[in-house]
Amino acid sequence: MILHRYFATKFLLIYMSILAVFFVLLTMVDLIEQVQRYSTRDLAFFDLFKLTLLNVPEGLYNIMPLVMILSTVTLFLGLARSSELVVTRAAGRSALSSLMAPLVVACAIGVLAVAMLNPIVAATTKRYHTLSTTYRTGSTDVLSISAEGLWLRQGGPEGQTVIRATRANPNGTVLFDVTFISYAADDGPNRRIHAKSAQLRDGEWQLQGARVWPLGSGVNPQEGVLDRQNMVLPSTLTQERIQDSFGNPNSVHFWDLPTYIQQLRAAGFSARRHAVWYHMEMARPLFLMAMVLISAAFTMRHVRFARSSISVLAAILLGFGLYYIRNFAQALGENGQIPVVLAAWAPPVASIFLATGLVLHMEDG
Repeated sequence: MILHRYFATKFLLIYMSILAVFFVLLTMVDLIEQVQRYSTRDLAFFDLFKLTLLNVPEGLYNIMPLVMILSTVTLFLGLARSSELVVTRAAGRSALSSLMAPLVVACAIGVLAVAMLNPIVAATTKRYHTLSTTYRTGSTDVLSISAEGLWLRQGGPEGQTVIRATRANPNGTVLFDVTFISYAADDGPNRRIHAKSAQLRDGEWQLQGARVWPLGSGVNPQEGVLDRQNMVLPSTLTQERIQDSFGNPNSVHFWDLPTYIQQLRAAGFSARRHAVWYHMEMARPLFLMAMVLISAAFTMRHVRFARSSISVLAAILLGFGLYYIRNFAQALGENGQIPVVLAAWAPPVASIFLATGLVLHMEDG
């Protein structure tokens, strides 16, 4: 028990140290990128640094498997150089027994990442995209899915427009049973429009079966109501911006994903991408454990300086290969070519079996 606690503490300290190093590196690189991206905009350094701090958590969250590989390599190379592995084996501990503490720590890190870090990453990612859109275009386009339907907001020099629709087509360019409420730039609502459908074209909404009510102080909406079979409204929205608003599952935290998936389906959108991400997040602890096993298979031995660099390189390359296969399976699942559960769970489970086999082969021959 004391030995397991020692390995777990050492592994956790190494992991946190490498994670801190990557945080500093990602912050510096992203800050330079933000400065270049907004070089033509009159933005203060504080605004650029705020964008960087909002964007870095997502990158750090995505490279957790790489950090796990490097942490395991560092742990076992250090134990081998200090001959602690030799002492552990002489005491009768098998390779799998020595791996129990790092595996438990990796599983705990994965569970905490999904349960606690994922909501933080979702909030910062959503805020980053909102601010970056505001800085680039000067307007905020926000999409929200709720039990009442689909909500959109578009902005421009003439003011803001709130859009609510009961449902939409899968790509979000056609809205059904839709209501537009326009707000003047420096005043309250000035017009309400209800239409049977609205189709997004280049820079405009094309409405079918529209009814218009004027709004404002001292105005009776029912007296000025107008019926129009066809109507055109200017829009700052595009299909890409609508899909980016709800298409990125990173912006929805793990605990809200089941409800959000149901609401997406009720609104007419495809929720396959979010369903794949939800299952992949549940499988994240298994994948991190697989990274520990892969790294240990190549580095959990007595150090021979001529071969240690080759072993480290092999562990990193195999880890990257499994990470690529995992992302490839995710793409296949999102496109509907393989089932959602298979896309999310097959790579980590297969990685666990492959890594365990490698550990046993490297240890026992």
